[in-house]
Amino acid sequence: MTKPLPIIIDTDPGQDDAVAILLALASPEFEVLGITAVAGNVPLALTEKNARKICELAGKPETKVFAGAIRPMVRPLVTAEEVHGKTGLDGPVLPEPQMPLQGQYAVDFIVETIMSRPAGTVTLCTLGPLTNIGLALVREPRIAGRVKQIVAMGGGYFEQGNVTPAAEFNIYVDPHAARLVFDSGIPVTLIPLDCTHQALTTAKRVEAFRRMPNKSGPATAAMLDFFERFDENKYGTDGGPLHDPCVIAWLLKPELFKGRLVNVSVECESELTMGATVIDWWHVTKRPANVTVIREVEADGFFHLLAERIARLP
Repeated sequence: MTKPLPIIIDTDPGQDDAVAILLALASPEFEVLGITAVAGNVPLALTEKNARKICELAGKPETKVFAGAIRPMVRPLVTAEEVHGKTGLDGPVLPEPQMPLQGQYAVDFIVETIMSRPAGTVTLCTLGPLTNIGLALVREPRIAGRVKQIVAMGGGYFEQGNVTPAAEFNIYVDPHAARLVFDSGIPVTLIPLDCTHQALTTAKRVEAFRRMPNKSGPATAAMLDFFERFDENKYGTDGGPLHDPCVIAWLLKPELFKGRLVNVSVECESELTMGATVIDWWHVTKRPANVTVIREVEADGFFHLLAERIARLP
């Protein structure tokens, strides 16, 4: 058996973030070194608490959770309570976490972990705005040569934006951090709306979680019931896109996904298109390819993997 892949999950839970964390914690292929919370879907005080709630739901209270950036690098914080509810995890009733928040600042933990481990071993799984990673690159630029890869949910090309006509939420919240990360030289795989909008939480798929005899399955169903109502109303679909678990699923089963290596640039100047990911899918510029953009997912296989893993949890 191959050694587990060391990962840090950087996140702003968020129901879809929570499901991604459950998938990671249920998968022995990973060594979860820590979970770093960032302000995004809701403010930091809630995202770090929500991360701990999910670790306890998964029966993994020994997981280390760190609080990171309270706001984006340059711009004011934008949140998404209209999607995720006032707690960020509206839907299931989860108890207040008993496990402690780590005392170390998340950005310091990221830098220290990457610098103290062999180069090319740590994968960063980013599920929210890229503020913590951008700050880590500013604090210690040498980490760029030591990170194995970054797998990020964010952006869009054919499916351009979900918070503005041009921008996806994670990139829009901190476009300056996203630009830093994409231009860092670290191998980046980006899972944009083009991919995640193919992974719809249909009623049949959600029911599979509701029927599980554990706690994590019905809690996942309750999260998805709440989370999908916004996108069902917006897009008129059966279910909503399940964004963040695609990051973890790509690491587990890349054969479920298709994409290509292209140039991705981030708009940081124009208010009209702030946070847009300009994806050179057809190689029409001479800008160097810097990001592998995933455009397709085999949705039935993705949900089968998700259900199989969450069924293993308490």
